[in-house]
Amino acid sequence: MAEKISAVKGMNDILPPESARWEWLEGIVREQMARHAYRNIRTPILEHTALFVRGIGEVTDIVEKEMYSFEDRLNGEQLTLRPENTASVVRAVTEHSYLYDGPKRLWYTGPMFRHERPQRGRYRQFHQIGAEALGFAGPDVDAELILLAASLWKALGLTDVRLEINSLGQPAERAAHRAQLIAHFERHADKLDEDGKRRLHSNPLRILDTKNAAMKDVVEAAPKLLDFLGEASLAHFDGLRAILDANGIAYTINPRLVRGLDYYNLSVFEFVTDRLGAQGTVCAGGRYDDLIVQIGGKAAPAVGWAMGVERVLALLEEQGTAFPAPAPDAFAVVPDASAMPVVLHTLTKLRDMGVQVQMHAGGPDGQGSFKSQFKRADASGARHALIFGADELARGEVTVKSLRDGAGAQLARPLAEVAAWGPSLQSAASQD
Repeated sequence: MAEKISAVKGMNDILPPESARWEWLEGIVREQMARHAYRNIRTPILEHTALFVRGIGEVTDIVEKEMYSFEDRLNGEQLTLRPENTASVVRAVTEHSYLYDGPKRLWYTGPMFRHERPQRGRYRQFHQIGAEALGFAGPDVDAELILLAASLWKALGLTDVRLEINSLGQPAERAAHRAQLIAHFERHADKLDEDGKRRLHSNPLRILDTKNAAMKDVVEAAPKLLDFLGEASLAHFDGLRAILDANGIAYTINPRLVRGLDYYNLSVFEFVTDRLGAQGTVCAGGRYDDLIVQIGGKAAPAVGWAMGVERVLALLEEQGTAFPAPAPDAFAVVPDASAMPVVLHTLTKLRDMGVQVQMHAGGPDGQGSFKSQFKRADASGARHALIFGADELARGEVTVKSLRDGAGAQLARPLAEVAAWGPSLQSAASQD
């Protein structure tokens, strides 16, 4: 026997019935994106490595330690499995001159890849849903994106999340803050861990995002970027806050919120929870007005967010959400394989009408007993059993037996009049 091949560590299969949860979530996302006039974009999972080095930042954890990068052995190109999708969206928009006729609102969903230690809510292949608004400069669109996320939480029934916001200002303001930040940490170099010392001169802002509890005091005492913001940056931040206040969106200003990617400026935000341990960030994003230029496009403002699908589903499960259980409307019980031509002809008519029907299929050992088929019908979750017995077929009928509401009740239905009684088999869910 050949050696069994397993999935790559940290890259998981999603099987039924769990996959139904994903479909349910994705359906709600599609509806909410359409309501907010965001249109779907799909980018390749494989990009040139330079896209992420230039866009994300060379001294970020993602680029330094987590990307799946390799050399294409056929042509020597340096390629990377996308670790996030904002850079890919910006690359696509730039490459196709997509903003030539005005700003765009886009959304995406798909797998991302980072070489991390697998744990709950953090996998090497993980999935994100994101929304990006490109070509809009004002805080109103920052607020719109936060409100879009809030509408998703409401539609999903997600309650245990809170919003944190901050402003990273503009490059000159960050430069002034950076100088003071370096001076502060140099005075307390003995309190920094090895990662903090390594970042001190290359990316000191990221020290503020440390998870090392031993550095908490020195980080809390560090200069705050908000104190370095100029009039325009403060006005943008105040504009965002005013809209959130007017819409009843609760938030906390977190001056240590810096995000893990270099391309952000002005507004940054995270929806976080305390119910998933260390993986508490459910959705995060902000403004990235300089990224399009960094990737080689014509300057244009932009803002967006991404949410982790696995984390959202884990949080919903933690909250005790009753996920929908997929089930057919009807299950066809077929005691004799010779009836299959009539059975499939009837089921095709029902399926064409939108009725969800599961058929019992036989094999070399026959169709199976009535008892075993009814067990499978019940296990399928179907609301009705369609019995194609010899007596029924001789009369040109099928027996419709209720398996749920009014269990046991049954009626004979004429096969020639499927169009008349077929729709009555549908559940409310399958009619939607």
